[in-house]
Amino acid sequence: MSERPFLIGRAPESAGGERDSDRPDWIGADPLKIDRALKHALAKPSGGWCVVDSSRAFARGPHAYTIEGQELVGWRCLTGPALAPESCPHMGAELSKGRVDDRGRIVCPWHGLALSAERARGDWAPRVTFDDGVLVWARLDSLLAPNEAPTDRPFLPVRPERALDAVIRVEGRCAPEDVIANRLDPWHGAHYHGHSFARLTVIDEAIDHVSVRVVYRIAGRLGMEVDARFDCPDPRTIVMTVISGEGVGSIVETHATPIAPGRTAIVEATIATSERTSIAWLPRATLLRPMIEARARKLWADDVAYCERRYALRTKG
Repeated sequence: MSERPFLIGRAPESAGGERDSDRPDWIGADPLKIDRALKHALAKPSGGWCVVDSSRAFARGPHAYTIEGQELVGWRCLTGPALAPESCPHMGAELSKGRVDDRGRIVCPWHGLALSAERARGDWAPRVTFDDGVLVWARLDSLLAPNEAPTDRPFLPVRPERALDAVIRVEGRCAPEDVIANRLDPWHGAHYHGHSFARLTVIDEAIDHVSVRVVYRIAGRLGMEVDARFDCPDPRTIVMTVISGEGVGSIVETHATPIAPGRTAIVEATIATSERTSIAWLPRATLLRPMIEARARKLWADDVAYCERRYALRTKG
């Protein structure tokens, strides 16, 4: 395993001398095998939690969200992120078009009613939220499986302590399970994302995880090889963790949040770290964030189409 960039086409030998499999990717991507792994992931508890957006998005002012058909407004109050019904309890105005006052209350744009995230007003009641420092989560009873109890916090993956985070949010005409299935099919990577991956080989797979050896394109013919593992901490999340090569411990969290039937929000957080002393300033390297987000959006321009096609085939007729 190389931890240095190299020219694509002249990859270093793998540690231990093992060779990449010659099996075609279309054989490796067995639909029944992917479906079994998907069912295993979907059977996991969620505690009723889903990701809404990045923590930074909540700091930028009121924003409208739809989750499980519920129209909601998100903002940051004095104690953290808040989420509540979008419709003002007075006369139904869109609260996302209002403002946040100096006491952290959301103020209706029509008549100035100030609403606090700490108390209900009639049927208007704030939702339970959790800010993990990168993402804001919401807990909704409608996301609980039958006989499942809500939990105090979401099932969070292990993250590096010192890291740079970048978050994107896109939407697609699909269901959350199509997003998870996309990530449980790494065999499509080098074929479908040739602009980003020069090679990708599955090196380990089981019902609860899949590991790959992938060469990321850096620039031109320059590439970087890493090993990464995919697993699901809950039914709407899949996490890729770098386990060997540059950036060990870095993760990419892909969260799928239902908007409405046939509509899903995909929130992806890249949390990058490195042991190299030359980039020990990584947490302050905010200039890298737009570059990471642009790369993620480029990948999801492809993968949303994959998810939408899978959804269309599943629901046809």
